[in-house]
Amino acid sequence: MNNKVAVVSLGCAKNQVDAEMLLFTLQQNGFIITNEPEEADAVIVNTCGFIDAAKQESIDEIIELGTLKREGKIKAIVVTGCLAERYQDEITKQLYEIDAAVGIGANEQIAEIVKNALEGNETIEIFPDKLDLPLEGGRVTSTPFYTAYLKIAEGCDNKCTFCAIPMIRGKFRSRKIEGLIEEAKRLAENGVRELNVIAQDTTRYGEDLYGKPSLDRLLTELCKIEKLHWIRVLYCYPDSITDSLIDVMATEEKICHYIDLPLQHCNSDILHKMHRRGDRESLTALLNKIKAKIPDVIFRSTFITGFPSETEEQFEELAEFAKEMSFQRLGCFAYSQEEGTPAARMPGQLDDETKQKRADIIMEHQQTVMADYCESLIGSEVEVLVEGYDRIAECWYGRTYADAPEVDGCVFFTAEKKPAVGDFVIVKITDYMGCDPVGSIE
Repeated sequence: MNNKVAVVSLGCAKNQVDAEMLLFTLQQNGFIITNEPEEADAVIVNTCGFIDAAKQESIDEIIELGTLKREGKIKAIVVTGCLAERYQDEITKQLYEIDAAVGIGANEQIAEIVKNALEGNETIEIFPDKLDLPLEGGRVTSTPFYTAYLKIAEGCDNKCTFCAIPMIRGKFRSRKIEGLIEEAKRLAENGVRELNVIAQDTTRYGEDLYGKPSLDRLLTELCKIEKLHWIRVLYCYPDSITDSLIDVMATEEKICHYIDLPLQHCNSDILHKMHRRGDRESLTALLNKIKAKIPDVIFRSTFITGFPSETEEQFEELAEFAKEMSFQRLGCFAYSQEEGTPAARMPGQLDDETKQKRADIIMEHQQTVMADYCESLIGSEVEVLVEGYDRIAECWYGRTYADAPEVDGCVFFTAEKKPAVGDFVIVKITDYMGCDPVGSIE
């Protein structure tokens, strides 16, 4: 009888794509895949190790699975992903529930690792070179059938002083355009209508392979895939946004007018300490240039408050910048002091209360921005990707081009004729509830 395996993937969408490749490898090697850990013989936890909250979530998941193991419901726990890669010398010593802890470079060996873990051998620890993580391979998609992620590169060379990703995931490695187009075509043939392009830094795509940023070229080719309807670009760094990329995003109809720019701050001194370029003036100029070419663009960004030595005046500059630019989508996070990063050793570390208070101030104002945006939609007609029916609210829901999956909100709407999940429909907005527009199909 074939063993059952469940994969629990935590953290970002990039990690989710890795998990989907793990599922494919396991399936090809005769394992039965289940979505329910308590029904599995072995559970793989694809961990996140980016910030403290994500690390704790991974640890809590492992401990919870340990309870199922003691109860005899599962036989083995295998841990991979960022937490395992980052803390390879400590993870099995501190989490005795684990039967195997492996680095991301061991993902191609996952079937053999699970088999050995189930045979009850000694705790397995395998940490090959992280560059052994495969960029190409089959996937068992775990997203709804109509949407999928396309990971175009692995790793990061930006070396932001607050970020542990380069030491966890390794150097930046782009995938070849030909392989990406082939994968995107397969996804489209299997029903995917919305393709979400991801990497740690999508705008740097192709520098290592083609000698210059080539996201514009890749997007142009992706737009030729007939069955794709929306192509959304996430994780764009401002440094590599070229005029050519802006032009492609403005002119290609399939590309969502949605740009995810993790700016983190606007004060030049803080950005310099973060090992990031620019200042408030240059960032404002970039955003205004994009707006001029793409008037209906939706900006998503993230800010960090309480970076080491951030003064009250520097924070106020960031808050003013947020108000001035009125990002329709914004997340603001208190700085997390990550061990092993240059920022963790910087003088001027702020207390948790100050860091969080500053984040709360920006997010409180963001509620007003979101309400104003929803108010502006009233009376307009918007295209919505239907995602399901809410039995409690007794209405349908879906997303517009302004709503990335899993991170943004949705539109609630009524319809006399039942729409199909995965279809695109036109909804007239009549109101909003919280930060979500409300409307109907006329």
